[in-house]
Amino acid sequence: MSSGKVLLGVIGGAALGAALGLLFAPAKGSDARQQLSDKGDDVWENLKSKFEDLISSATEEINDAKKEAKDSYTKGKEKVQELKNELKAKASQY
Repeated sequence: MSSGKVLLGVIGGAALGAALGLLFAPAKGSDARQQLSDKGDDVWENLKSKFEDLISSATEEINDAKKEAKDSYTKGKEKVQELKNELKAKASQY
């Protein structure tokens, strides 16, 4: 299970627990609804922040992998060219 799914589950569980706690709390209806709304906004902002961090991290990982692949391709291409030159040099000796 990925850490993103676990994090999402924990945040979702906390939000649900907070919502149920407010619904069953001995508070006036309008106060409870406002608290629930405020808590929902807080959870939403937290979730949005975590998601943005996840996207940023994934983007960084992808960019690193692209750079590494490009570097490997360039090194491989150079090595192939070196081998071709060596073979040509050896073939011209005969």
